Amino acid sequence: MININEVYETNEMIEKENLDVRTITMGISLFDCIDSELYKTCDLIYDKICRKAGKLVETGEKISKEYGIPVVNKRIAVTPAATIGSSACKSSEDYLSIAKTLDRAAESIGVNLIGGYSAIVSKGMTPKEEMFIDSIPEALAVTSRLCSSVNVGSTRTGINMDAVRKMGQIVLDTAKRSHGTDSLGSAKLVVFCNAPDDNPFMAGAFNGITEGDAVINVGVSGPGVVKYALEKVHGQGFEELCETIKKTAFKITRVGQLVAKEAAAALDVPFGIVDLSLAPTPAIGDSVADILKEMGLEQPGAPGTTAALALLNDQVKKGGVMASSYVGGLSGAFIPVSEDQGMIDAVNAGALSLEKLEAMTCVCSVGLDMIAIPGDTPASSISGIIADEMAIGMINQKTTAVRLIPAIGMKVGDVLNFGGLFGKAPVMPVNTFSCNEFISRQGRIPAPIHSFKN
Repeated sequence: MININEVYETNEMIEKENLDVRTITMGISLFDCIDSELYKTCDLIYDKICRKAGKLVETGEKISKEYGIPVVNKRIAVTPAATIGSSACKSSEDYLSIAKTLDRAAESIGVNLIGGYSAIVSKGMTPKEEMFIDSIPEALAVTSRLCSSVNVGSTRTGINMDAVRKMGQIVLDTAKRSHGTDSLGSAKLVVFCNAPDDNPFMAGAFNGITEGDAVINVGVSGPGVVKYALEKVHGQGFEELCETIKKTAFKITRVGQLVAKEAAAALDVPFGIVDLSLAPTPAIGDSVADILKEMGLEQPGAPGTTAALALLNDQVKKGGVMASSYVGGLSGAFIPVSEDQGMIDAVNAGALSLEKLEAMTCVCSVGLDMIAIPGDTPASSISGIIADEMAIGMINQKTTAVRLIPAIGMKVGDVLNFGGLFGKAPVMPVNTFSCNEFISRQGRIPAPIHSFKN
């Protein structure tokens, strides 16, 4: 049973250590909005989102005020639009109507972002899904709150390399189409392997086909809290280090559980999961990189970084699972470069490379996140980076993702500045040797042998 005393116990975490509920995300099924007429599909989508989530922002603000817990973002995730629009849409332009409808609904309700402009093509693509994917660059350029994701692989099915090849070009085209906003469109586009159905974090959130009509998922974040707790056991052994992280994660997750239950009850929507992810922000003291430094690394990227991150991720999950029966989503430590000042400092110091970040993604949540690369990087090289990250997810039976931002007109050492939650990103070098011949091959990489479990 969660009680108010547990909230009081976290007051110092909230006031001094940047603890917050990063997002309340309402997942909404749009399957009952499918119609053969595009205008009717769009009307049904808009009406259902406004009906289900009309009080989401108000509810989040009320909970924040009542319990003194910052609820930073209120968001919506919907059923993948590629599926919802397959009956009505006859072209990529038709899918843009759905994109604009989703954005208009998000603006009307007042949520920060809406996710689910998505496709699941881990084994193959229908012609409609190809049309949908072709619409992504324009969709992200003409909307302000829309987020998009494409799942191109899974442990069960392998990696759809035709989709990987296509997404390399889409990422580049999205950056070019949003060039006037520092390629911001690419910051709202994620390529996944093993995407979960219940992720509340953008830009990759969507309401999976396994979900019900509506659900409340909450994402909690507290890297500053963990860093502060570790300062109290500075220099002690690994047992003390692990126990401290685990106990801190437990307390953080209990806050998320409380907020999730309250929001679900107020909105008359089932509670789904709490996602405990140490998701950093550009704010000083809200950094996963600072946790790694407190653990004993001079900079993230130093020898031992992957081991330290593995320890952190595992203990966060263990503490979270003990605090709630429904921990899900991504849960762990995020390492986005642009959103973590400590990561930016490590890149600028020469300690952290793209290759080291890839190694770190073997043991952390998600993957290569919010990384700016030179704008003249070939689409085939972007596809190669995506393929590498998808292989890590497929083989290790974990969620991995790529959110690369080609910095059009910029070179290594320049800085993209998004402002707000997305922060700023130093342009990092990419290996210039070609993988074009490999990426040009047709078909898919088969599922690994350990996927054959029945």
